[in-house]
Formats: sequence, structure tokens, C-alpha cells
Amino acid sequence: MESRRNGLGQPIGAPVPAWKGAKVPGREPLTGRYCRLEPVNVERHAADLYEAYSSAADGRDWTYLTVGPFDSLVAYREHLTRMAASTDPLHHAVIDLATGKAVGTLALMRIDAANGVIEVGHVTYSPRLKRTRIATEAMFLLMGEVFDKLGFRRFEWKCDSLNEPSRSAALRYGFTFEGIFRQAIVYRERNRDTAWYSIIDSEWPALRSCYERWLDAGNFDAKGQQVERLADLIARQRDGGGQDD
Repeated sequence: MESRRNGLGQPIGAPVPAWKGAKVPGREPLTGRYCRLEPVNVERHAADLYEAYSSAADGRDWTYLTVGPFDSLVAYREHLTRMAASTDPLHHAVIDLATGKAVGTLALMRIDAANGVIEVGHVTYSPRLKRTRIATEAMFLLMGEVFDKLGFRRFEWKCDSLNEPSRSAALRYGFTFEGIFRQAIVYRERNRDTAWYSIIDSEWPALRSCYERWLDAGNFDAKGQQVERLADLIARQRDGGGQDD
């Protein structure tokens, strides 16, 4: 598509008429079919989260984070206390509705309501959350909040370019890879080149329908195994096949 041009003949961006910014995220819980997201609370969540993280065989889940692993509940409570006091990042606990226990955390962060840009980060899923319907629904609930309720235009995902599990997750969730920012961060006394991904508001309606179809109970067999993969649903939608093929 040819760019718009101003009166001087210069190319300019597409109009965003009557833009007044997005709403700042609140602290209301977000409830789905399998999980609930609620702001982290030390008394409600610390013991459950520490137990869930301690079920991991080793510390590999913390390699690409700036904190952890934690060798005691006391140390983890101190960390969660700092998380609970923060408004950006705004950290959420992921609650398994079947057990009522917190099994991981994630955050809305770098909240730029004026320009309609927000990021999901600090994604810290325990072994009890990984590769479950809850993990996917948690991301779906955040996306719905960001686009449908708050009116953001852009939802970002960033990670260490060497973090292959995170990069694979971003693509599975429907984010588009945008590039590598070289030498973006120094953490744990090492360099981080950052991989950038995003979803924009015009892509969300089609993605929403893919998530809804994947999360539907009919997409899982008697053993709880998925019938159709989310990545396949998204790929078919983007290829123009829709949901009826």
C-alpha cells in the first residue's frame, strides 16, 4: 500500500483519528474457564508459589530471569513482597481453579497508555503450569484485558535472544517476531541481545477466535490431550483458511 503524503510530499503514517490513549490496567481479578489472574499477594500466594517452583528438578527456569532461584520460603517471600508493591510491572498470580493454588506469575509492564503500548513480562511458570490449558488461558485473559477492555494498540513480548523456550512460546501465542536489539541489557554479569515480538490490535479479533476454539472443552480428548494445536489454528487463520476448514 502506498504511503500517505502530507502537503510537502513527505510520506506519513496512517491516521489514528480521535486517539485519546488507552486505560491504565487495574487490579481486578480476571477469571476464565481454567484459571484466575489476580495481583500477587504475599499472604495468599507466597507458600503456594514457592512450593510450585520447588517442584522443578533444577534451576533452569530462572536462567533468563534477573532473580532466583530461591533457596528458602523466607527469601521468596521477600521477593514477592517487592513484586506486590510494584505497579509497573503489575505482577499477577496465576490461580489453578481446580485446586485454588497459585502456580505461576506474569506481569503487565512498560505501560505506555498514552501511546497504547504494553508488554507482558516476568513470565515465571512452575512445572505445574507449563504445557497446560491454564498456561495458554492466562495469556488469553491478559490479551483480552489489554485489547478489549483497556484499548491498547500494541502488546509486546521480549526475551533474551538465546532463550529458545520463550521465543517458541511467543510464536505459539501468535506474536510476530520483529527483530533483535543487540546488547540491549546487562544482567547476571552477562550480555543480553533482546528478541522483540508483538501483537497489534488489528490482529487480535482473528487471534481471539483461535484462542476460543483451542480453549473449548471439545478441543480436548478424554485424556486431556489437545485435538488441534493453537499454532495450527493461528497459521490456518493467517493463511486465509479461517476456522471452518
